[in-house]
Amino acid sequence: MGKTLFEKIWEKHVVKTIDGGPSILYIDKHFIHEVTSPQAFNGLNKRGIKVLRPHQVVATADHNVPTLNQHLPIKEELSRLQVEALKNNCAEHGIELYGLGHPYQGIVHVIGPELGITQPGMTIVCGDSHTSTHGAFGNIAFGIGTSEVEMVLATQCLMQTKPKLMRINIEGKLNKGVVSKDIVLYILSRITASGATGYAVEFAGSAIRSLTMEARMTICNMSIEMGARCGMIAPDETTFIYIKGRKFAPTGEEWDKRLAYWKTLYSDNDAAFDKEITIRAEDIEPMITYGTNPGMGVGVTGHVPSLSEIDEKEKPSFEKSLAYMGLQPGANIKGRKVDYVFIGSCTNSRIEDLRMVASFVKGKHKASNVEVWVVPGSKQVEKQAIEEGIDKVFSEAGFILRQPGCSACLGMNEDKIPAGKYCISTSNRNFEGRQGPNARTFLASPLTAALAAITGEVGDIREYYKETELVTN
Repeated sequence: MGKTLFEKIWEKHVVKTIDGGPSILYIDKHFIHEVTSPQAFNGLNKRGIKVLRPHQVVATADHNVPTLNQHLPIKEELSRLQVEALKNNCAEHGIELYGLGHPYQGIVHVIGPELGITQPGMTIVCGDSHTSTHGAFGNIAFGIGTSEVEMVLATQCLMQTKPKLMRINIEGKLNKGVVSKDIVLYILSRITASGATGYAVEFAGSAIRSLTMEARMTICNMSIEMGARCGMIAPDETTFIYIKGRKFAPTGEEWDKRLAYWKTLYSDNDAAFDKEITIRAEDIEPMITYGTNPGMGVGVTGHVPSLSEIDEKEKPSFEKSLAYMGLQPGANIKGRKVDYVFIGSCTNSRIEDLRMVASFVKGKHKASNVEVWVVPGSKQVEKQAIEEGIDKVFSEAGFILRQPGCSACLGMNEDKIPAGKYCISTSNRNFEGRQGPNARTFLASPLTAALAAITGEVGDIREYYKETELVTN
């Protein structure tokens, strides 16, 4: 019997398996940030323990940092204390820190890949659920809690139970205007926000293989929204070309050695999965959410389900969600007015995302009733956007290009959507209060968000192909 991609990596990293219990898994790379690490370091200090392998830890400030005037002291007290704690803890334990002002600072799941730190065949953890992003490179990557952060800092290992295995195949050619965010929102609408609970999910198929690395990262990023332990895609030539030449990528003989190993990382033809799903790429249209979990989504030309379409036991939560969103059962999504547009987060803040948005908004101007925030995922993305003139395209369109950080993805920093306002967002979660107390969130792709920024309402990007050539991924 052949092995899956997950099994090949898992077995290589198991230090010991406890009879009838979990396995002790060796961790290759540990990313940390300012929110979930202070308590972990306090735990180490109380026990008089040092970080075992600081060179395998990478730190950055992202969740609670301001995205304007980063050269000034942080105004919000808790955020300032967290960032200061990260700086002090990294200095004390000899950990590399990409803090505010550093040319490599940015969202943890953006900087890892762009710096060449994220590589195939690894085990990667971080105190952040969207660590699954890194699985796009063919590795096992997952989020952990604060006590587990402490465990990995102390031992470079973690106790884990092996998950079940699922493969989701997307076969065929995507329609115009359909991008990676639409793929993952479509999957979520099909299997629900709990449909992959207990599984490690491998995404495969011809449509997945045709995607760029940044598009693949978007899909793996949101695998956690299905309840999956992690998401992954087998590495291929697209992966290897992306990694080669990056700051911390291997070179020379070491590159050849690693590449030979990376080419063995795929699921064998006779590998067995506990569950397998196949979806036709042609069936996917531009998607948008209407509710308060990422699985509550429809095509932009669709409608909010009517009560007759909802299972009886699901009706109470469905009605509660619609009440929060201010929507009615059966209502159309297209034409719905929006107040804010947020383009950013670890899901869609990479240079390809910004290029995609710029290709549509060039020569246009935002609707007068909409405020638009574009937040690059890292200082490198920001620098590249400026070098390519994307910042000027945004400025002329009335968009605000801010500085790197998690920003309005979550209501932890200064970038919050006001209560009752509608925001079309390229982020990953639309929970109640996620973008601020009583804020209302529609999740969508960068293209759908860009269209809403220009028109002031939810629309179908496919209707605009005749007037412009769009850059998509």
